[in-house]
Amino acid sequence: MLESSNPLDSTAESGPGAEIPQLAATLKAAGDPLRLEILRLLSQDSYSVLELCRIFDLRQPALSHHLKVLAQAGLVSKRREGNNLFYRRAGSSPLLLQLFASLDQLPLSAERAQSVARIAEERAEVSRRFFADYGNRFREQQELIASYSVYGPQVAQLLKPGRHAIEVGPGEGEFLEELTSRFSTVTALDLSPTMLERAQAFADEEKLSNIEFVCCDTRAAAARPGSADSIVVNMVLHHTPEPAQIFRDLHTALKDGGQLLVAELQDHSQHWAREACGDLWLGFAPEQLTEWAETAGLINGRSVYSALRNGFQIQIREFIKP
Repeated sequence: MLESSNPLDSTAESGPGAEIPQLAATLKAAGDPLRLEILRLLSQDSYSVLELCRIFDLRQPALSHHLKVLAQAGLVSKRREGNNLFYRRAGSSPLLLQLFASLDQLPLSAERAQSVARIAEERAEVSRRFFADYGNRFREQQELIASYSVYGPQVAQLLKPGRHAIEVGPGEGEFLEELTSRFSTVTALDLSPTMLERAQAFADEEKLSNIEFVCCDTRAAAARPGSADSIVVNMVLHHTPEPAQIFRDLHTALKDGGQLLVAELQDHSQHWAREACGDLWLGFAPEQLTEWAETAGLINGRSVYSALRNGFQIQIREFIKP
């Protein structure tokens, strides 16, 4: 669970005259060039301490000091993923929103951007290796967490028929059958050639003929702006290196009024899922998905939440492009 203690977002300990000291503490924490760079970077994604050390070329004790200052001021929140602590930006007061909006207009330096790109590629390679090595056991491993029957029919109930749909990470291909019956054309998009072949084999067996199979990440969807009426992302985000970027890409790909449907794990602490199922992230808090979606320019739609007998929880979310 993400932790946040932002004094500007809580009134539990506030009293008359308390706002000025709280404001001073926040401004003092942010009043450092390196810490401002950290806050700028964390607008894009969550990063571990070791990843941040690489990006900023700092030793861990020095970086940990800056993160501690930011956390104490409520400017960042942290979450444990296995043996690593991941940090992301936090805070929703008007002051912080203004600060973050100003920071986000500043570009990352070329050196920082290159380091971020390397880390994203390393995360993606971990996922690619897993599915290349264990693609034949994908169904068995996935059912340790949640089988398709748990979320597939519920996602299908939220679908709005249209001309063109995209499924990101079609897995074994089951949901493609739902899409081909509701849309004139369907694009199946996957970074893993192994999994894309499995989805195509399913489509061939079921004689689904209106599907284009594309081996690429969501940049391929963004390269066709305003092309999709609906986009579906079923149990994929926890395998992706940059979930926030997924939302930005898919916002671009959607038509005005189009829907993005996301079936995803809620945040959990079952670390075995990393090795057994190739998970990069241990699920996501609902508010994290909302934040990424809203930052990308999407608005909340319908939501369905369900608990599973094995301790996992599923969230099915609809986001709309205005």
